[in-house]
Amino acid sequence: MSEDNFLGSLYQRFPVTIERGEGAKLYDINGKEYIDCMGGYGVALVGHRNPRVVAALKAQLDKIITVHTSLYNKTREEFLENLIKIAPKGLTQVHLGNSGTEAVEAAIKFARKFTGKSGMVAMNGSYHGKSLGSLSVTFNPKYRKAFMPLVEKVAFSPFGDIEALRTKIDSDTAFVIMEPIQGESGINVAPDGFLQDVRKLCDERGILLIFDEIQAGLGRTGKMWACDHWNTTPDIICLAKGIAGGVPMSATLTRPDILAAMSKGEHSSTFGGNPLSCAAGIATIQALTQDGLVDNAARVGRIFRDGLEKLREKHNIIREVRGKGMMIGVEMKFEVKDILMDGIAEGVLLLYSGRNILRFLPPLVMSEAEITKVLEVLDRLFTKESERRKNAQG
Repeated sequence: MSEDNFLGSLYQRFPVTIERGEGAKLYDINGKEYIDCMGGYGVALVGHRNPRVVAALKAQLDKIITVHTSLYNKTREEFLENLIKIAPKGLTQVHLGNSGTEAVEAAIKFARKFTGKSGMVAMNGSYHGKSLGSLSVTFNPKYRKAFMPLVEKVAFSPFGDIEALRTKIDSDTAFVIMEPIQGESGINVAPDGFLQDVRKLCDERGILLIFDEIQAGLGRTGKMWACDHWNTTPDIICLAKGIAGGVPMSATLTRPDILAAMSKGEHSSTFGGNPLSCAAGIATIQALTQDGLVDNAARVGRIFRDGLEKLREKHNIIREVRGKGMMIGVEMKFEVKDILMDGIAEGVLLLYSGRNILRFLPPLVMSEAEITKVLEVLDRLFTKESERRKNAQG
């Protein structure tokens, strides 16, 4: 592919050139159709070329493209009002950025400034981004090793183990950051009671709790927020990926007193709150709240999960199925590279976590019929892989 002549070797790339998309389907330059289970790593939340998002972008283009946040803008104001209506209770102040890693960077700075402390605790298996601050609270050594030293005073604690967490915090701990459902490390769901226990511990010790819902938020898990599954509210929440229907955007939401601790100029973003992104964000929230996409994620996700469990019973190469809503991981007993490539040939675009986990982040508009087709394709792929492994052994 000619892009490789210019982009460097920073991405795991697949031999598909996408030309257009519609809903949960993508089409390559030859017109071949694919069911999209990658979802742009979760960005295509409300579907490709969502009609609401497309109309909003076209209308905004006829007004103005950029308005720096030093000036006021009614599109930005409307987006913020819509966002706060669906936000976790009490998180009424917002900083707008352009990507998930920026949302985390802002959260780190806000928490450290507010508390006056510098210690940070993240989870084993965490993924919060690859800029230096967010990378410092990302667990995987393969991302961290080449860029040491990172930000100091970071400790990692086993995900789901409240007693271990107690030993990791101290008098200088500013915050605990976690994904309620870990994405990049393989769709690891927080054990029941863990989030509530962490909330209680943070309250007892005067520590802020940050939830990274960049991948799991905005209806992905069948509820508006992943933390809603455990009735737990953080002090800061980080959002990005699908928040603007495919247009770059992020938001860091905080309690009022936290953002009030920041002084003018201590944090900013030239492109943050761009009217194009805000227009798309309004349309995205409308799609989620008015078009039943959160309920669809719960309903169709349940059908998908049940179908995958049946495949697990049929194919002994599957170790485990886990997740909530349309955020599902299938852990295999071998590396999944061949399955990813076979999926492309069968017209299904699949995603991975590490070497042996299939990760499903499809658009929330995906239909039951499309899920049925994906399950049929996966059945054939798993059968083919079983035969391939059998032949290799003997």
